[in-house]
Amino acid sequence: MLDFFTTIDDFVWGPPLLVLLVGTGIYLTLRLGLLQVLRLPKAFKLIFAEDKGEGDISSFAALATALAATVGTGNIVGVATAIKTGGPGALFWMWIAAFFGMATKYSEGLLAIKFRTLDDQGNVSGGPMYYITHGFSGKWQIFAKPLAYFFAFAGVLVAWLGIGTFSQVNSITASLQNSFDWSPKIVSILLALITAAIIFGGIQSISKVSEKVVPFMAGLYILAALVVIFTNFNQLLPVLEMVFQSAFTGKAAVGGFAGATVMVAMRLGIARGVFSNESGLGSAPIAAAAAKTEEPVEQGLISMTGTFIDTIIICTLTGLAILVTGQWSGSLEGAPMTQAAFSSVFGTFGEIALTLSLVLFAFTTILGWSYYGERCFEFIFKSTKFLPLYRLIFVVMVALGGYLTLDVVWKIADIVNGLMALPNLIALLVLSPIIIKETKLYFERHK
Repeated sequence: MLDFFTTIDDFVWGPPLLVLLVGTGIYLTLRLGLLQVLRLPKAFKLIFAEDKGEGDISSFAALATALAATVGTGNIVGVATAIKTGGPGALFWMWIAAFFGMATKYSEGLLAIKFRTLDDQGNVSGGPMYYITHGFSGKWQIFAKPLAYFFAFAGVLVAWLGIGTFSQVNSITASLQNSFDWSPKIVSILLALITAAIIFGGIQSISKVSEKVVPFMAGLYILAALVVIFTNFNQLLPVLEMVFQSAFTGKAAVGGFAGATVMVAMRLGIARGVFSNESGLGSAPIAAAAAKTEEPVEQGLISMTGTFIDTIIICTLTGLAILVTGQWSGSLEGAPMTQAAFSSVFGTFGEIALTLSLVLFAFTTILGWSYYGERCFEFIFKSTKFLPLYRLIFVVMVALGGYLTLDVVWKIADIVNGLMALPNLIALLVLSPIIIKETKLYFERHK
């Protein structure tokens, strides 16, 4: 069964989806006139601007909630895996995915505000299922409901069965067991109790935690990675040269590294980049829709910075730390390889710092995905009265994370996560005239 689902997973996350993901980003980049470059300074200014408009949380809190879900173990483990298998060139293709993904994330944030609505409790609801339902017109209207419900069902399954629970809990329990010999079963139960205390408070509670934890965890990790890189500063220029060179020529075997072709580097770099920042998957606009703003374009710009922070900054620092310390060509893989890079400079403290980062990254991903799944669940049942049931099931799944090692469930979750992208990318392409029109009108008003 595992082999069966692995085959499906490889197909779903194969070239067709990756081409569609990056292709959509390229198309939107060209139509929006390199907005992710020309408007990036304005985007960062907007993060801290005063909120104007209706919504449940501040624009900064919406960004923090989205980052809580995207900045996770993929930034530490995913980058290490990509470089280990694809070579240093994988980092270059990660940058490419992020660059075009910024245009995709901008478009998602814009549509999230443009087509958001209120639920039966007066709270904001939005995301791909809403901009598909309310945005499609003409010949596309017949596809609106099937695509919207397809996305929503996939979102609930991913939240319950994989990205939001088991994989994150296992990352936390494994790292704490390795570093401090803490029991995975006890840790998972404690995580479930803490998660319950937060998510039963709704988006306000989740965003309050995210606002505090995300800047702290990102700052701690960025600082530690910079120290590792500058301690090995003499290797930085040769490493950057190696990244660009091997992105187009492949990389021969070095030490314990098995060697990689250009196609392997490209596929892994793009896949890990997209998987880390979730540009095009449709998850982040669910959080963006709750922001207190009247301007879809402004929230789109703020959302765009999430991809920049996640991949251009955090993933890059992980990759460079691994490369300048030479750990990429050794025998270690995944988290232990990143851990070895940090330990080479900080010793035991490096191991503890990385463990703390992993725990915080994974825990905030749990919180972010609990909200994503909740909004999808509400869309399916058209009511908030069943949300306590959703939250209870979610908490139970978190508690089970320390007891189960379900490779098949993880594969299914990966598959559904990939399938979430399909209706969302179709929506971005169909609604691209609206995205372009809104963008043009906004910047004409704010010359």
